[in-house]
This record gives sequence, C-alpha cells and structure tokens, in this order.
Amino acid sequence: MAVLHSAPKIASNEGVLDTLAKALGDRVIAAKEEHGEIVITVQRDAIEDALRILRDDHAYQQMMEIAGVDYPDQAERFEVVYMLLSLTRNHRVMVKVSTDENTPVPTITTLWPNAGWLEREVFDLYGVKFAGNPDLRRILTDYGFEGHPFRKDFPLTGYFELRYSEDEKRVVYEPVELAQDLRQFDFLSPWEGADYVLPGDEKAATPPVDEPKTTESPAQTGAGAKTDAKAAEKVSAEAPAEEETDVEADAPEPTEDRPDRPEREGGAKDTSAATEPENKEDDA
Repeated sequence: MAVLHSAPKIASNEGVLDTLAKALGDRVIAAKEEHGEIVITVQRDAIEDALRILRDDHAYQQMMEIAGVDYPDQAERFEVVYMLLSLTRNHRVMVKVSTDENTPVPTITTLWPNAGWLEREVFDLYGVKFAGNPDLRRILTDYGFEGHPFRKDFPLTGYFELRYSEDEKRVVYEPVELAQDLRQFDFLSPWEGADYVLPGDEKAATPPVDEPKTTESPAQTGAGAKTDAKAAEKVSAEAPAEEETDVEADAPEPTEDRPDRPEREGGAKDTSAATEPENKEDDA
C-alpha cells in the first residue's frame, strides 16, 4: 500500500511568493524569485516579527543558516541573510536585511536559540552587531584580534600576532613573520607585456650596429689556399709519424719466417685425426 507524505520530493514555488509577501505586509521592501529560490528583503527593525510569522503561520520551522554579505560600494554595505526550511512542505525561503558598520540588527535568539552562534559568526567575520544577543563575542578569530577578516581590512604585515605558548602557559604577542610578502600583480596579458623591465630585457633595447661585419668573400674570413698550405706545414712539422725513426738491427724475425725452429713437443693430435672416429666400419 502506498504511503502518502505531506512533504513532496520537489516543492513548487507556485503562489508562494505572493502568499508570503501578502502575509508580511508593510515589512517587505522587495520580494522576488531568483535561481529557483524565494528571496524576501524586509525592514531591519521588523526582522524578528517577519521571521515569527513565517515560523508560526507558514510552517518554516527551522532556521538553517545565517550568512553575511559585504557590498562596500553601498551605503548599507552589509546584508544579513536568514535561510529557513519548512519540513512539512519541503520548501526553503531566504529573508534579507541590510545594515552598516554601526547600526545593529535585532537578534532572533528569541525565536531560535541556535541563532546565537550564527550571529556571533557574522559579528566576528563582518562586524555586524546584533542587538539583544546575550553573548555577542568573537567565535572564530583569536583573542584581541583587531578588525574583521571578511572585510579584508586587517593588516598583512608590520603588526603583532597572538598565540598560546605551551612553554609559558599563556597567550604571547609576537611580530608577524610572513614567509612571503604580499605580491602585487599587474594582471596584464603575457602577450602585451608589463610596464616594467624584467631582468635581461635591457639587452633588447641595445641599438643596432651602424656597420655590421660581413663575410661575403673568402678574403674576409681568412680562408683560402694560402691559409690551408700554412696549416698543413704546421701539422707536418709537429706530427710524429712524419719523423724518421731508426729500426734496431738485432730485432728478431717473425716466428712465421723461421722454418728452422723445431716443432713443439706435446700430446695433442692433429685436429682432423682427433675428430675422426677410430672405427669407421662400426659407424657405417
């Protein structure tokens, strides 16, 4: 027997945007469907009421994540994004608010206790403050860290870093030591070249020679019959094969030319006789 479940495998967005925007009323600044997701931007001070309505009246039971986004060119450069999930309908919705460096966002720890940790993350990495959070402290960076990493405004060198020393059993301050300085790239195409001169490229700027040396005839190269003859005389004078050498008069004659030499005594037989069988009739 097939069992029907209230949560479909693939939830449809049909009619959801209009329903939620109407339920939130004047709290909504903008609402749209983008990349298959429902995105609703609400007023900053009304975020707690808007999320309570979505949780209690539209079955978005779980607050899955809180994320921060930084747009430095905007007046309110930060966006706080809340991602809600409806377990009974298998549907998600994203709710956004905007703020700046100094204006706090109301906390939603009154709705979901796990929001405390997530708000601490956004505060630590972006510097967004949450009014009403009972424990708004850094959660990822070290003690005494100045600045917020996701703003990309923290110092790279020339400052101090903190670490826990096992030897001294306390947090110690040490100058920052980078294995490699921050490199500045010009982002130019390698085919276009850079504005600065690389080592070795200064040779390419050498002006051409006014009168280049050419070797159009053998006289310009120093080659020719006269040069070859002079080189041959030099080699012949120093070559040992060309020098006359005296041959010793008492040198022995080669053994092949001494028929008077007696034969060597030994037990070896003649090769052909040694390889022939003794009884040829038996072999036949």
